[in-house]
Amino acid sequence: MKKVLFALALCVSFSGMAQLLNVTSIEKINIPESNANKVAAISPQGDYILVTTDYNCGLTKFDLATGASQVITQAQGAGFDAQISSDGKTVVYRERSTKNHLQMTAVKCRNLETGAEQQLVKPTHNLQAVAIDGNTAIAIDKGKMSKKAIAEGKAQVSVPVLSTQNFYMYITQNGKTRMLAPKGSGYRYIWASLSPDASKVLFCCSGNGAYVCNLDGSGLISLGNYRAPKWMGNDMVVAMDCKDNGEVFTSSEVVVLDLSGDKQVLTGDDVIAMYPLPADGKIAFSTPTGEAYIINFTK
Repeated sequence: MKKVLFALALCVSFSGMAQLLNVTSIEKINIPESNANKVAAISPQGDYILVTTDYNCGLTKFDLATGASQVITQAQGAGFDAQISSDGKTVVYRERSTKNHLQMTAVKCRNLETGAEQQLVKPTHNLQAVAIDGNTAIAIDKGKMSKKAIAEGKAQVSVPVLSTQNFYMYITQNGKTRMLAPKGSGYRYIWASLSPDASKVLFCCSGNGAYVCNLDGSGLISLGNYRAPKWMGNDMVVAMDCKDNGEVFTSSEVVVLDLSGDKQVLTGDDVIAMYPLPADGKIAFSTPTGEAYIINFTK
């Protein structure tokens, strides 16, 4: 697989900012143009990415070492918040359909080694969240949790599950779902995720930036006006710092932040780097023109 290495200017932090990561290279990945326009997920081990279309139609696995591709599904909605198990062997995704003029969403999974597919949640109009905890796939539907094993062993849920619906944020613990509104009820909550140690919540308030808080909403930390944040361990976050003219994005940089307020810019102004997705030693991102890149780093 041909990889294009970008200039050193893309691989260093900007003057006056913290050095949180050591970026060794940024590579352009030649993803299949016929069925993919953006990166939907990266495996925890960083050995493959999942790519989808601008409208989240279908999922294709793309091996970063060999360039081999494997179509996982052509389902509508599959690219939205696709999940990969911790061992990288199973992909959990949505499948959207329409029934009686209502948009319905089922949850399915596919074993990448055997190709076996199973339905985890039948089509519903009220799906709020999908998550993976160990060998268990979890769905929140109307505030109620359902779980199903996606590998050997009994389905077990040991962590809280975050969900959003109508721009409200919820947390489900011990079978009970409650609203979580650290900034108050007058905000639109998006991009919510749980830290790997299940002790903190990362989220955005639309137009108001990214935040971290405790599970009960206390200890609120403002990270700044960033979008699409993702956890990198328990104390760092990767996000995008973007600008638009009301119609299209005019610039976007991938940044890494720690909870103490330090920041490092990872990309330059010669690429519009959006929706970063971290893995072990890698960060994947896409551009509005359908290109995919990998940032390689060490800590």
